[in-house]
Amino acid sequence: MMEKTILIRNIRTPFEETIVLKGWLHNIRISGKIAFLILRDGTGYIQCVLSKSAVGDESFEKYTKISQESSIQVYGTIREDKRSPIGFEMDVQKIDIIQQAEDYPISLKEHGVGFLSNIRHLWLRSPKQRALLVIRDLVALKIREFLHNEGFTCIDSPILTGSAAEGTTTLFELDYFGEKAFLSQTGQLYQEAAAMAFGRTYCFGPTFRAEKSKTRRHLTEFWMVEPEIAYCDFEENMAIQERMILFLIHSCLELAGTELKTLERDLSPLTKIKAPFPRVKYEEILQILNQHDRGKQWGDDITGLDETIISNEFEQPVFITHFPVESKAFYMKADPTDPRVVLAADLMAPEGYGEIIGGSQRIDSLEDLLTKMNQYGLKQEDYQWYIDLRRFGSVPHSGYGMGLERFVGWMGGIEHIREAIPFPRTIEKIYP
Repeated sequence: MMEKTILIRNIRTPFEETIVLKGWLHNIRISGKIAFLILRDGTGYIQCVLSKSAVGDESFEKYTKISQESSIQVYGTIREDKRSPIGFEMDVQKIDIIQQAEDYPISLKEHGVGFLSNIRHLWLRSPKQRALLVIRDLVALKIREFLHNEGFTCIDSPILTGSAAEGTTTLFELDYFGEKAFLSQTGQLYQEAAAMAFGRTYCFGPTFRAEKSKTRRHLTEFWMVEPEIAYCDFEENMAIQERMILFLIHSCLELAGTELKTLERDLSPLTKIKAPFPRVKYEEILQILNQHDRGKQWGDDITGLDETIISNEFEQPVFITHFPVESKAFYMKADPTDPRVVLAADLMAPEGYGEIIGGSQRIDSLEDLLTKMNQYGLKQEDYQWYIDLRRFGSVPHSGYGMGLERFVGWMGGIEHIREAIPFPRTIEKIYP
């Protein structure tokens, strides 16, 4: 009879009959006539107890020489053990060695990030890296679930574009059959077109910024979810963001407890987050920053250090609102009550994590859009399709973009978002 193959994550009860676990040897500890093997299969970890009396002297000698990260199939029975993190252990009957690994470069001691980054393809196997990427997968799933339940339709935006939405200084330019093209900085403009057809839409995919930045918050390639909503004003836009963030936090706390524990994440700050999030105008933020001797004046950028200061001032995520017109993108709508500022908001995560969402109400007037484009020196012929959206049934509409890695980094409590993406791309890294 062929033994039943079980995934570690699916072990919920003892198995008195022999089963097989297929995976890799994470670690082994030998104590006299007993050895303790930690097996991982990609879904979790389990301790397998190897006894010389159960397998015989020859097999015991063979099995205890299996090297770290060798691929193996372990046969045995499952019993309860309350000391185990998953509540179960396996008593080993037999092991098939699929491939005996060479000397594994990542030992169980601590290694520097620089060393580990160069072998990212192997670093992914480490418990904390696995935990982060499981959380990433959960967050991506729950983003789609939230938006689906809110009536959004996923409409994919193109990766190759012929025009810029955010600015020409951070574009990756390429030749497109003799024409100039760019890797997308954002799918937003296309989502505005989609929202006029479907009402509520979003795209979720990779975006590219050629920023020469080496901060812990920046990647040159990252994933972003970008919802766009027709018949939506500035306040409703922030309310949707608020609901989404709360939904994602609760999902992580409920469904990723094991991974958060592996990451040694302090959960108390996350459990305190509740609606409504504070809304603080840019002008007031300058006052807060200047209390920290930042010397800020009207029109100054909010830098990475500023974001850290702000996000340490609040236990809740905080919306910074009403930025100066000149500091934001051409498509953002000016505040009718104060033409100096736009109806835009950046959401700052607490605990020093800084900006995770940027959003705004969009210009819906054809005249205002053309005026703004002229001010920004944009050629109308490059954006004719976008201008058409204001000619044919324009409505008040809003949207936002959230960086997946920044949110995952916050949830995981990590210092650098390069660990929140499987294979990070930065200004100085494109390998592996």
